[in-house]
Amino acid sequence: MTRHLCYYRAMMTWFEKLPWVGERAPVVAVLRLNGVIGQVGGLRRGLALATLDERLESAFKTRRLSAVALGVNSPGGAPAQSAMIAKRIRDLAAEKDIPVFTFIEDVGASGGYWLACAGDEIFAQPSSIVGSIGVVSGGFGFADMIKKLGIERRLHTSGDKKAMLDPFAPEKAAEVKHLKALQKEIHDDFITMVRARRGDRLATTDKVLFSGAFWTGTKALELGLIDGLGDLRSVMREKFGKTVKFRNFDERRSWWQRRFSLSAPDAGISESMSLNLADNLLAAVEERLWWNRFGL
Repeated sequence: MTRHLCYYRAMMTWFEKLPWVGERAPVVAVLRLNGVIGQVGGLRRGLALATLDERLESAFKTRRLSAVALGVNSPGGAPAQSAMIAKRIRDLAAEKDIPVFTFIEDVGASGGYWLACAGDEIFAQPSSIVGSIGVVSGGFGFADMIKKLGIERRLHTSGDKKAMLDPFAPEKAAEVKHLKALQKEIHDDFITMVRARRGDRLATTDKVLFSGAFWTGTKALELGLIDGLGDLRSVMREKFGKTVKFRNFDERRSWWQRRFSLSAPDAGISESMSLNLADNLLAAVEERLWWNRFGL
């Protein structure tokens, strides 16, 4: 019995020394957070917690997980979705006791920077666009145009403020004041989150940081908005070794969705394609306006 035990131990020692069995390589889960935040267009494009949550859960459940790396490329969008996604990432990181690293690509601005702050450390490229810690609301006014065209505006509401900021009516000072009060509340939430996540690493005044301005990655490093310059694979290999393994958790889309951008693969082709063209056009214009703010 003793001889068999010794033989077994010797075999196990030999087995564990094999190069493919020895110490297992650390694993980094990679999630790409690309695009405008919030549902955009009729096809509900854009980043939202409802569509990200399953991937987030799976990433943090990865076996032998050493870290989660977020690739962020977003010009911003809905502040509520930005906050919800970032909070979910932080909750999972705390629950699993896993560090999170963020890598800003072209843009991590406005809500995109909010997402970036979900990382324990933030990296960017020297030419990345970073910051824009503020709140913006835009639109058009058509009051004079419809008057010149002889168009009569008919609008009936229950509640004297139900039609606030109507683009077909003259702008009212009280309504603008109300909008600015809402913007200030959201801006204050954004500032509180950045201070909580970046703390002593912020290296200049609030007036500069929270003005809504944006900078290159090089300048953002000076200001303390990021922790370093570098790409995801290089930094992760530097931190976890050259043998680190990457597991990508990209969005899975059916062939129909990839080919026609359909929200439902069983929809009729002709009807869906015609609806898809109109929805995609509107969504593309809306998305382009977000990216254009940063010259992209």
